[in-house]
Amino acid sequence: MAVFRSKAATAGEAKVAGERSLLLGIGISAIGIGMFIPFSLVFFHHVTGLSLTLVGLVMTVTGLAGLAFMPLAGSAVDRFGAKKVNLVLYGIRALGFALYPFASSLPAFAAVALVTALADRSFGVVQQSLIGEVARGAARDRLQASTRALQNAGMGAGALLVSGVLALWGTGGFTYTAWGNSLAFALAGLLVSRVRAVRTTGAVGTTGAVGAAATGSAGYRMVLRDRPFLGLTAANFLTALGYSALSVLFPLYLSTWLAAPDSLTGAAFTVNTVLCAGIGVLIAGRVRRSGARRTRSAALGALLFAAAFVGQIVLGTLRPGQTVTLVALLVIVVVYTLGELVHSPSGGALSVSAAPEAVRGRYLATYQLSYSLAGALAPSLFTALLAVDGRLPWAVLTVAALGAALALVRLERHLPAEAVHAEPPAVAAAAVTAGSGAAPERRPAAVA
Repeated sequence: MAVFRSKAATAGEAKVAGERSLLLGIGISAIGIGMFIPFSLVFFHHVTGLSLTLVGLVMTVTGLAGLAFMPLAGSAVDRFGAKKVNLVLYGIRALGFALYPFASSLPAFAAVALVTALADRSFGVVQQSLIGEVARGAARDRLQASTRALQNAGMGAGALLVSGVLALWGTGGFTYTAWGNSLAFALAGLLVSRVRAVRTTGAVGTTGAVGAAATGSAGYRMVLRDRPFLGLTAANFLTALGYSALSVLFPLYLSTWLAAPDSLTGAAFTVNTVLCAGIGVLIAGRVRRSGARRTRSAALGALLFAAAFVGQIVLGTLRPGQTVTLVALLVIVVVYTLGELVHSPSGGALSVSAAPEAVRGRYLATYQLSYSLAGALAPSLFTALLAVDGRLPWAVLTVAALGAALALVRLERHLPAEAVHAEPPAVAAAAVTAGSGAAPERRPAAVA
C-alpha cells in the first residue's frame, strides 16, 4: 500500500530540476515589480524628469506596441525555447531599468520604454511556456500556485521597500529604486538559468506534422484551427474581466455608488494580497489532491467570482450602514480571492497542457491576449456601465463568470485528456484509493 501511494504521488508531484531557483527568481523579480508598479507614472516622472503628460503618453504607446509584440514572443519561444527567451527578457528588463535614470530626453525615454515594454508585455507568455517546459502533470499546477503566491508576496514586499527608500531619500530615492529594480531582474535571470527543461517527443526541432507546423506562420494557423483552444481562450477572457474588477471597478463603485471611504480600497487590496500570498499554495494543493479535473476546478473558481459579484449587487441594492458595509465588503473580497486562488492555477495549467509542445509559445501568446484584451477593455466598459447604474457592471460580470464556468465544463470533452487531468485518471483514482486505506483494484500491477 505504501509503495503504491508513493508511486501515485510521485507521478504528479515530482520536483522539477532547479525548481527552487526558478521560484526564488520569480519572487525576486516580483519585488522589483512591486518597487515601481504602485507609483508607475510618478516613478518615471521623477526618474526621467519628464512631465507626467509625456510619461503617460509614452507608456500608453509603448504598452500597445508591447501587445503587438506578443505573437512574435510566442514564435521565439517555439524556435529557441522558453528558457532562453526568458533569460533574454530578464536581461532586457534589467538593462532598461538601469538606463531609465539617464533617459532624461523624450527620445531616450521613449526608446528605453519601448524596448522594456516589449519585454514586460511578453514576459507572461514566456513564463507560462517555461512552466510547461520544465514541469509535467500536477507539478504544473503546483508551480502555477507557487508562482502566483510569490508574485503577490514579492510585489507587497517591493511596495514596502520602496516606501522606506522614499521615506529616507525623498523623491530622489526613485533613482535608487530603478537601479534596485535592475539588480532584481538581473539576479532573477541568474537564478532561472539554473532551471533545466524537460524535452519529450514532439518538442521544438522534431520532425513530423507538428514539428513542421512550428516553422514560419503555420504555427498560428494551427492555433486558429484549434477550436477547443480558442473556446478555452474565449472562456478565459470572460473570467479575466473579473480579474480586472478589484483594481478598476471596485474603487469606483465604493466612492460613487456606495459613498464609502476610499480607505476601504486599500483594505480590500491588503486582504486580497495577504490571502494570495499566505494560503494560495494551500488552496491549490487541496484542489489538486482532490483529483478534480482542471476544467471543473477552474469553473468552480469562476462560480466563486460570480458569487462575489452577486454579493456586490445585493450590497449595492440594500446600501446598509457603514459598519455592515465594511464587513460585507471584506466577506465579498474573501470569496472573490478564493475564486482567484482556485481558478488561477487550474486555468493556467489547463492552457499550458492544452497547447502542443512544439507550438506552445504561439498557443500561449494567443491565450494571454485574453488577459490583455480584458485589461484594456475593462476601464471603459466598467465606467460606462457604472454611469447607468452602480449594480450593472457587477451584473455583467456575473453573467460573464457564469458563462465562463459553463464553457469550461462543455469544453472538457473536446480538450486533450492530459490537459483536463493533472494526473492520468487511472493514477489519480489509484492515489485516492491508496489514501483512503482501501485496497486498489489493480494492486499487483501498481505495486510492481
